[in-house]
Order: sequence, then C-alpha cells, then structure tokens
Amino acid sequence: MAKALLGYVGGPDPRLLAEMRRLQQRVQDLESELVRIQAENEALVSSREESLLDSIDVSQAEPALA
Repeated sequence: MAKALLGYVGGPDPRLLAEMRRLQQRVQDLESELVRIQAENEALVSSREESLLDSIDVSQAEPALA
C-alpha cells in the first residue's frame, strides 16, 4: 500500500512529461512553419502587385470619368 501511495504522489508521470515535450515541440514546429508560409505569401503578393503594375501601359491609359 505504501508503494502504491508513494507512486501516486511521488511525482509527475514520465509518460505525461514526454507527451508534453512532444506537444511543445510540435507547437514550435507549426509556429515556425507559419512564419515561413507568411513570408512566402508576402513575397508572392508583392511580386504579383509589381507584375500588375508593370502590365499597365500608361501611355494608352484613358482618363477617369468623374
């Protein structure tokens, strides 16, 4: 009985600690992937904006109607 009680209050379960470390690592991996994807998205958006601006021929632009 004493061993059972000691095991119960003796400290944290190693399996729980291992799972907690695994989940923390997974969160860090997902956060770094999110930062990478956001940077990639910003680069794509800026290159698209530049290509759209380059495709406008200013010499043939029509005046805006008011």
